Order: sequence, then structure tokens, then C-alpha cells
Amino acid sequence: MSYILSTIELNPSTNDVPNGTIIVLHGLGADGNDFVPLVDHLGLYNEHHIRFIFPHAPKQKVTVNQGMLMPAWYDIYGLGLADEEDATGIVAAQKMINRLIEKEEARGVPSHRIFLAGFSQGGAMALYAGLRYPRPLAGIVALSTYLPLAEQLSSEKTQVNQSTPIFQAHGLFDPVVSLHLGQACHDRLKTLGYGVEWHAYSMAHAVISEEIAHIRAFFHRQIADWHTRGPK
Repeated sequence: MSYILSTIELNPSTNDVPNGTIIVLHGLGADGNDFVPLVDHLGLYNEHHIRFIFPHAPKQKVTVNQGMLMPAWYDIYGLGLADEEDATGIVAAQKMINRLIEKEEARGVPSHRIFLAGFSQGGAMALYAGLRYPRPLAGIVALSTYLPLAEQLSSEKTQVNQSTPIFQAHGLFDPVVSLHLGQACHDRLKTLGYGVEWHAYSMAHAVISEEIAHIRAFFHRQIADWHTRGPK
């Protein structure tokens, strides 16, 4: 039987179906609690009646961390462009994330009003799952991350998410996921024709207030367009 993700869910103060949903994927070794405090800074929860979902990745041994057991979306063998990637684990995580999106659709939130967001390994999965999802999404937020299985994207991407807005941000001094990896991700996405809003900040592997302000603006812009965009 496939793994079902447990989640933290924050619902707006209304009994109606929310206007949209943001699914936030945490980084390696963290859990869904990590980004819950972000909600208060985005002005979306009750103002625009947006549901937030923070899933917990399953625990598994991570090779790059000496085989330690920790929450992880997939195994990591190394942090270089030439390192082997855990394709099996990435695809398994994709299926778990797809089920979260499908659950929201079943609850009445159309896919084009569902965002995927993530930090570090979670950002990698937001890109991987989002760009391959078979129905259009509202947007993807990829923070301090890279593009997993990058060479496969051109043949696996879905046309319905070719124009999905992407917000990508990275720290200039990131010692965990190098700026080079972030830039390579950005360049690959641009080469494949995606529209990417790119930001680089004077920070390490973190999230800072200036970045949060830009994320907030990104979400508000997409939500403001919903009444004219409609289904893609």
C-alpha cells in the first residue's frame, strides 16, 4: 500500500470551499511545522480565503547525511550536478504530492487555484511534481532549490503547465544548495520556455523578510488574476 502523507491544515474562517489552496513542502530534515509561521506574513489566509496545507515527508535514511533517518522526500547521494539522483524516490514523492492536489480538487478547489511551494528539497519536489501535473496549477514557488532529474523534464513536462507562473529565489551565499545549482535550474527552465521570476538575496540557506515580501506579492498577483484567467 502506498504511503499517505500526514499534514497540517489551516483553513480560512469560513464554512465555504476556499478560493484556493497553497501546499507547502518543507526541506530535508524538517517537517510540516517549519513554514506554518509564514502564513501570518502572507496576508492570504482570511483576506483571500486561501487554505494552507503543510505535509510531513516520510522518514528515510539519507545517504549524504551518513545514512541518518530523517524526514525526506527522497534520498540524496550528493549535491553536485554530476551526482546520481534517487529517481525512484523522486517519482514516489511525486505520487504522494499528486494525491494531495487530487484531494483538494475532490474537495472543490480546481487545480488552477492550487499552488505548490517548497524550500530546498521541498522546492525541488514542487518543481518536479508541478511541471508534470496533468492539469493546470496556479503557480509554483521554489526556494533555495534545484531542478531534479533536469534532463528528463523536456520529455515529461505537461503542456497545461507550460505557462504556469514560477517564483524562484536563492541565497547568494547558500552553503547547502549552491547558487550555481539554483542558477542552473533557472537557466534550464528558461531554455524550456517557462516564465520564471528570479530573485537572489544576500543570505545563506534561509528565508528572509525581503524574500517573504516578494513571495507575498507573487501570490497576490496570481490571485488577483483569477477572475479574468479562469480555467486554463
